[in-house]
Amino acid sequence: MFFKGSRYEKVKNYIFKRQDGSEVLLKKKRRIPEQKGRLIHTVLEGERSDLAANRYYGDPLKFWKIADGNAEMNPENLFKRPGEKIIIPPNDPEI
Repeated sequence: MFFKGSRYEKVKNYIFKRQDGSEVLLKKKRRIPEQKGRLIHTVLEGERSDLAANRYYGDPLKFWKIADGNAEMNPENLFKRPGEKIIIPPNDPEI
């Protein structure tokens, strides 16, 4: 259901039973751990979350780590305003 390396890959599933008896497979709520070390990055014109993730983590699919470090659901929102400063969390392999 989620790609390898997704922030939801290790989150447990649960089954929700509707009133009509049908079941829906859902993911449990994912906790975002507190970030201890981090960098501050100034957004550049035309920059994207996948490019920043590749620059800092060596993997464009880790764009979600940047979103988590900034409490943003949509990582592209972080890159809309050039000159704005955003947090780049550490590349913790456990997260």
